[in-house]
Amino acid sequence: MDSKSKLNVLKKREEIEATVKRLALEISKDYAGKTPILIGVLKGSFVFLSDLIKHINLPLEVDFIRLSSYGSGKESSGKIELLCDLSLEIKGRDVVVVEDIVDTGLTTAFLLDYLKKKEPASVRLCALSEKPSRRKIPVKIDYLGFSLPDKFVVGYGLDFDEKFRNLADICFLEGE
Repeated sequence: MDSKSKLNVLKKREEIEATVKRLALEISKDYAGKTPILIGVLKGSFVFLSDLIKHINLPLEVDFIRLSSYGSGKESSGKIELLCDLSLEIKGRDVVVVEDIVDTGLTTAFLLDYLKKKEPASVRLCALSEKPSRRKIPVKIDYLGFSLPDKFVVGYGLDFDEKFRNLADICFLEGE
């Protein structure tokens, strides 16, 4: 980000918090009587996942997976790389993948296919946000927070070159 760039709030922390609580309630209802594994997609989902599990009212387990398709730029490279695999066995288990944002769908589709090969009982996707205008591959989002315009967003775990993850609001970079 250069000196001409400016951060503009797109989603305020209060709206994000209400959305997280709504999603947690939906997951709690759908998995009543079960113990799902929530899989956070690193690094972007860690803030969302942390807040989400605080509001899910049932036993659960948490694991993480890390993929890369961006490098240090703002456009996906298109090449998806598994950087860190799961530590828990998911065969026969109910899995909820927790994503910060679904953009083109390429990484998410790759991940869902990868997880399904491990034979879980079910796999559902929870995404805080999506950019439907950028979708290249259809992806079913079972629990969706909100849709965003085609702007480069940061904050609430989302980054630009590892910066801005700590912002409480979701902002877009103007002038980039």
